[in-house]
Amino acid sequence: MDNGEEVWLALQESLRGNTSAAVWSAGLSTLRLVDYRDNTLVIGAPNHIQLQRVQQRYLPLITAHAREVAGLPIDVALTVTDTFAPTASATALNDAEPEPEPEPAAVFAPSVDRPARLDPRMTFDSFVPGSSNRLAFAAAQSVAETPGRTYNPLMIYGNSGLGKTHLLHAIGNYVHENYPDRKVLYVSTETFLNDFIRAIQTRTQLALHSRYRENDVVLIDDIQFMETRGETFHEEIFHTYNALHGEGKQIVLTSDRSPRDLAGLQERFRSRLLQGLVTEIDQPDLETRIAILHSKSEREGIDLPRDVAEWIAQRVRDNIRELEGSVTMLRAFANLRQEPISLDLAKSHLTNLGHEQVTLKPETILSVVSQFYGLSVDDVRGAKRLRPLVHARHVAMFLIRDLLDNYSYPMIARIFDGRNHTTVISGVEKIREQLAINSELLSQINQLKRQLQGDLRG
Repeated sequence: MDNGEEVWLALQESLRGNTSAAVWSAGLSTLRLVDYRDNTLVIGAPNHIQLQRVQQRYLPLITAHAREVAGLPIDVALTVTDTFAPTASATALNDAEPEPEPEPAAVFAPSVDRPARLDPRMTFDSFVPGSSNRLAFAAAQSVAETPGRTYNPLMIYGNSGLGKTHLLHAIGNYVHENYPDRKVLYVSTETFLNDFIRAIQTRTQLALHSRYRENDVVLIDDIQFMETRGETFHEEIFHTYNALHGEGKQIVLTSDRSPRDLAGLQERFRSRLLQGLVTEIDQPDLETRIAILHSKSEREGIDLPRDVAEWIAQRVRDNIRELEGSVTMLRAFANLRQEPISLDLAKSHLTNLGHEQVTLKPETILSVVSQFYGLSVDDVRGAKRLRPLVHARHVAMFLIRDLLDNYSYPMIARIFDGRNHTTVISGVEKIREQLAINSELLSQINQLKRQLQGDLRG
């Protein structure tokens, strides 16, 4: 595709079809096309906060889908734009009625504007259990059947895209259907933080306490994002947890790492989490991946041949979202060409699935960053406090944290001559803050990421 509007329309369709309703609504639906030239798609966010969120969470996803729909190795750049009237393409893709502009709040108005904000598609029936997730699945079912009586709190952790959020929604949906008198709240850590900030700004903390603590089942997603928040926020989440738990309310949380590896959390909060059941979701085995593909195709009425499912499952091994997204994309290609799904069609159009990637290592990131800034690896890793060295050091810390999901702050600290992990947290947070306001740094980070991802592709 050469036309920017065509690429943008196809990209929106692909993203909406391959992400959860929560991700689309909170992270992607507000983006707008700004420009498309020289194989670069410029996308606008409504403000710096949203730009930073997309930069940190969704840019690799957006880039991958953009290259897929365009059939070209295009790049994606982010910017903040003041012009944010809904475009025709956005209106066409948005089935729901537009939300009214919020009025200035005299009292606390939580961003969770319906009782549980649950995705009705994410149920226990639509979840495919296997050896990699059986304990987490059984624990989630037990919690849903007897809220507050078993496994309280329940903590589910694992890499992105393996089904943690699905289980949270499944618990909430089950309780809603079987215990209609019990209040359920699903909330992301980011939403909790936004509500907390709004309550402080409007001096309505008591309303915030009431809103969160009146629920019988509280489901909190992605608590790893609490690590870098301030002490006041940590106090609020700790006391909210204590109030809920003390009244026998059910608490379920997810994270990309075990509580033992969430070094940025308060020690007393981590110890509370470890008192409950902590269970991991691992990468699904081949048979489970094939079952997931068939479950997805059956729910959506897609005729997916067995050989196609096996071919996809052998290539997508560690991300269920990508696994299910491949079926959606394959259906789109089949409809476009007006032919049934076949192995030849899959091999022709799902070319990116066949690329085996080399594991990225922190040493590689250190080397690339050092070379990029014209410095030695020893100096970047060492203790010298010259400004160029400190900047490169923080960039390297940020990229290791951003690109390597399994590296905690203490692990990164050991790479940099055994620094304290709080130094790493501070360095990473400085880069995150600057990315929202410093376009030159944003360009440097994107360039470094492209180089590192190019190394992976070989």
